[in-house]
Amino acid sequence: MQRSALPELSTFLLVAEHLSFRAAAERLELTAPAVSHAMRQLEARLGVRLLNRTTRSVSLTQAGFRLFERLRPAFDQISGSLEELNEERQRPVGRLRIWAAPIAPAIVIMPIWQRYLSAYPEVQLEIWADIGRVDIVASGFDAAIGTKDWALSDMIRVRVTGPIKCAVVGSPAYFAGLRPPRTPDDLASHNCIQYRLGAKGPIAKWGFERSGKTHQIAVAGRLTVNDPELALRAALDGIGIAYVPEDLPAPFLRAGQLVRVLERWPSATEGLFLFYHGHRQVPTALRAFIDMVRAPGTPGRSLKTPT
Repeated sequence: MQRSALPELSTFLLVAEHLSFRAAAERLELTAPAVSHAMRQLEARLGVRLLNRTTRSVSLTQAGFRLFERLRPAFDQISGSLEELNEERQRPVGRLRIWAAPIAPAIVIMPIWQRYLSAYPEVQLEIWADIGRVDIVASGFDAAIGTKDWALSDMIRVRVTGPIKCAVVGSPAYFAGLRPPRTPDDLASHNCIQYRLGAKGPIAKWGFERSGKTHQIAVAGRLTVNDPELALRAALDGIGIAYVPEDLPAPFLRAGQLVRVLERWPSATEGLFLFYHGHRQVPTALRAFIDMVRAPGTPGRSLKTPT
């Protein structure tokens, strides 16, 4: 059966349900003769008579009744699927998969995930934290959260944080007998917890600002990680000095478990962005997620990254 017969089959179902060309025509916004003609074409295509016609009535033949009984559940299933699709378009449902840089869950996702899941009980949220770029389509993700350079030219990019202020911290045990650094250059004489950008990526430099100028400092140390919480844990264990988002060590600073240094040298990263491929129809679950994590002041409409 060719696909072109599907409209005729749909029309046949209406005729069979109402046993009337006129009633079917009203539903389809056609004329009764047009419906009758479509049924003759269907019967010619199938090579079997489906309807008995008189000037006053329409009835099903045995073949027509058997076809009606088989088609009705199939078309009901199609109709149900289209209705479910329409409902999905109207409200967030299904699974939402987000690939995130290791820093992103604590800063972007954790503050809203309870509210998001409570607001949209039919959504299953999956978070995968890893470092480095990912082909989100090939990997089955809806979006990713990372630094601006992660986004490819054909992606939509949405800022989800402002610049992220960082803190340089170490434990009192580490600094026992050591002079804390007073300038970024003093880090050369300290064991710094290094941060590698990706499995084969470079070691990240530590950025500092003074007098309106940003200084990128290459540090050295015996431990390298790819997760800021690991760096923080290492600092708590007295292994060395860590450079982490300032919100992470805050409770340990208050408890005296960590000491902050180089406070006169502000440091910050550019911040994080959520990005996804620029499809015309954004899944409602993703749109709702973006609305919750979008950085304050970000325009309502996302712009593609510059090429």
